[in-house]
Amino acid sequence: MEEYLRIGVVTSPHGIRGEVNVYPTTDDPARFTQVNPVYVETRGIRAEHTIDHVKYFKGMAILKLSGVDSRTEAEGLRQAEILIHRSQSPKVPGQYLICDLLGMSVVREDGSAVGTVEDVLETAAHSVFSVRTEGGKEVLVPNVPAFILDVSEADRRMTVRLIPGMED
Repeated sequence: MEEYLRIGVVTSPHGIRGEVNVYPTTDDPARFTQVNPVYVETRGIRAEHTIDHVKYFKGMAILKLSGVDSRTEAEGLRQAEILIHRSQSPKVPGQYLICDLLGMSVVREDGSAVGTVEDVLETAAHSVFSVRTEGGKEVLVPNVPAFILDVSEADRRMTVRLIPGMED
């Protein structure tokens, strides 16, 4: 289980006072106004910062991070990841972090193995789990109650109901 979760990636400096443009990788971009501290990881080095202020423009978050006071310092943060500690992520019953689902074993109602969660695809209606079977085939399982019967984070197991045609 990952201790730190990525919520954004620095794309470029913004202005001359040390602000940075951040591409949000979180489902809730308003999270930047709700968390402190954040951790900025660049080239394998993680540093703690506070967010002094946040602005939003065209799908990007513009952050002023503590200790970053010039364009030159902001320039050094290109491609840095903005992380939060797992404890800062709100736990919503019935919702899971994608990083916690990846690698989870998938079984049928009768307990027989289907495969392993390889990816989570986001669609307009709902997410879809891409499950890789032992034989290398991909099985797509919609994230809806009719197909997802149980998710046990403790056991790292997802129980699903498959209908004819899903495994073809």
